[in-house]
Amino acid sequence: MESSITFGNLTAKKQKLWIIPFVLLCLVSIIGVFQPLSASWFANDSKIVVADVAWMLTATGLVLLMTPGLAFFYGGMVGKKSVISTMLQSFIAMGVISIVWVLVGFSLAFGDSVGGFIGNPFTFMMFKGVGTQTHEQLSPTVPLLLFAMFQLKFAIITPALITGSFAERVRFSSYLLFMVLFCLFVYCPLAHWTWHPDGFLRKMGVLDFAGGTVVHLSAGCAAFVGAWFLKRRQSHLAKETHNPANIPFVLLGTGMLWFGWFGFNAGSALSASGLAVLAFATTNTASASAALSWIFFDAIRGRKPSAMGACIGAVVGLVAITPAAGFVSIGTSIFIGTFASVISNLVVHYKNKSTLDDTLDVFPCHGVGGATGMLLTGVFATTIVNSTGANGLLYGGTQLFLNHLIALLITIVFSVGVSYILYQITNKLIRMRVKTEDELIGLDMSQHGESL
Repeated sequence: MESSITFGNLTAKKQKLWIIPFVLLCLVSIIGVFQPLSASWFANDSKIVVADVAWMLTATGLVLLMTPGLAFFYGGMVGKKSVISTMLQSFIAMGVISIVWVLVGFSLAFGDSVGGFIGNPFTFMMFKGVGTQTHEQLSPTVPLLLFAMFQLKFAIITPALITGSFAERVRFSSYLLFMVLFCLFVYCPLAHWTWHPDGFLRKMGVLDFAGGTVVHLSAGCAAFVGAWFLKRRQSHLAKETHNPANIPFVLLGTGMLWFGWFGFNAGSALSASGLAVLAFATTNTASASAALSWIFFDAIRGRKPSAMGACIGAVVGLVAITPAAGFVSIGTSIFIGTFASVISNLVVHYKNKSTLDDTLDVFPCHGVGGATGMLLTGVFATTIVNSTGANGLLYGGTQLFLNHLIALLITIVFSVGVSYILYQITNKLIRMRVKTEDELIGLDMSQHGESL
């Protein structure tokens, strides 16, 4: 008798489900062909600085590399039956978010501001007007198209970060839908608030150099809600020991993330300048101190210094320095990496004593790490290293710290609340949690018909 489970093939009902996204992609493709063009979008612009273009092209490629790096980082951490599925969840974001960003995402994030809360969806819809010309506010020395592509890479990795929290139990089709909704209703508004010249958090004076709130805090909050919403894995309920599938994958992923993060942070200077060099240096130093801090702190508490610990610590340091990278000194970055690493380590410890099944500790590392970095930016930022920034609490800038505290609370409430609604909507349309038998088989086979 033929098995009721046929790997690699879909039932007739599931086949019909995939018609919807295919038709939508076809429609977008057709619209793209017939979109009106203007030669003025691609005319030569004397304001372009060649060195800035060269650096931003490099930085954009570096940030994209972070997403495959995340795939290896997460893929090495999960169980052996869900490695491919976990890695694909990162890779597929490069496809899905790229299309969403061109269609309307960039416009929602950086289009003409509507009250400081969201961009006009029609400003840059289908990249209308996004070409080789500079933009006075957004990209004064590089083509607007390059700026849009650079920002795209941030939008890609943010939903990919969330996947570590519900790894080994999410349905692939529902994840695709959730990713689109998250980009449109959480990421784009936060990007607009924080990075658009008219965004209300930016006008309030909030400093987020490269995405501590926009990327890491939002992903961490959504991860917390996702881990709670999708409930515990069978292995977690049975209190089975979680064994990483491939620690060398984790090491490789960490190296790719660390390397790519130079584009993430130094690229956020948007120029080949001293500010980019500062962000490059603070990024490396914070990651180094955080990696060491994690394994030293583990050893003090009786655990062997581990490759996993060093890798997780390094990433926490990268997360924490992200909002501060262009506003603090090199010495301060050592403190930020060390302090954030200890805080995240403690949160991981207490999370493991709870019933929350955040599979890969996304909330303790990205949520808590991002929040810590945001608050410490409000403490240590100084106009001595960046005259366009502001002075933090240590330098008499009480208002900046208060602004960051308010922004932190607003971001947490918004990200948690909207993410919960999006999980509910997604689950109503496509059930998010896989069946118990699919979970036990592993997502590689049950979702994709593939195995290591």
